[in-house]
Amino acid sequence: MPNGSLDKYIYCNDKNENQERLSWDQRFKIIRDVASALLHLHQEWVQVIVHRDIKPANVLIDQEMNARLGDFGLAKLYDQGIDPQTSKVAGTFGYIAPEFLRTGRATTSTDVYAFGLVMLEVVCGRRLIERREAKNEEVLVDWILELWEEGKLFDAAEESIRQEQNRGEIELVLKLGVLCSYQVESVRPDMSAVMGILNGVLQLPDNLLDVVRAERLRVQPEISMEMLLDMNSTGTLPFTNSFISHGR
Repeated sequence: MPNGSLDKYIYCNDKNENQERLSWDQRFKIIRDVASALLHLHQEWVQVIVHRDIKPANVLIDQEMNARLGDFGLAKLYDQGIDPQTSKVAGTFGYIAPEFLRTGRATTSTDVYAFGLVMLEVVCGRRLIERREAKNEEVLVDWILELWEEGKLFDAAEESIRQEQNRGEIELVLKLGVLCSYQVESVRPDMSAVMGILNGVLQLPDNLLDVVRAERLRVQPEISMEMLLDMNSTGTLPFTNSFISHGR
């Protein structure tokens, strides 16, 4: 691809310090381009294609700054409605979903997990783990959650795109990235829901931060993404003991 891969645009270091930074409109389009590609692979073809290595280095940028998903060397195919078989764990460290490590089963949800992390990197303009003067900023997801709990989620965005007119979309993508990279597989949205949220057709759950807090406290929620979206249409889902299983 004429413009190389996404990683060179979002990781600022000595090698690419003169690289022009992507605008928010460019970043948002790239996110939607990759989401559209994953939706096609997961749900719109005769078979399911699981990429298994979603990361910025495998997102290619063409001359018009459109994003294309590349490197299908680790991809797996299986029939719609058929459970995937176990396989050797493959992918890139940091982007591998926890259940894939436990079971050896790569699913569409494991791709969603990695895509969620990529969304966060695109907005924040940094890697998942970086050495920082402030220790609480070294792990990207933890830092984003900390800012969210403090009511400062917008501050996680790279400074060059942190304009007020971008706030709504930026905070939406950050929250969606956290949801997609949620540790509990059943709570992650599928790619049709992701596209619906990005296109403004669906809304994120009102109580998403409560759900995330519960997970951080090692509480296993007995809920699914479908339940969250359904209940969100009638108001905030009360995250109470009826939806939580302690110690299981």
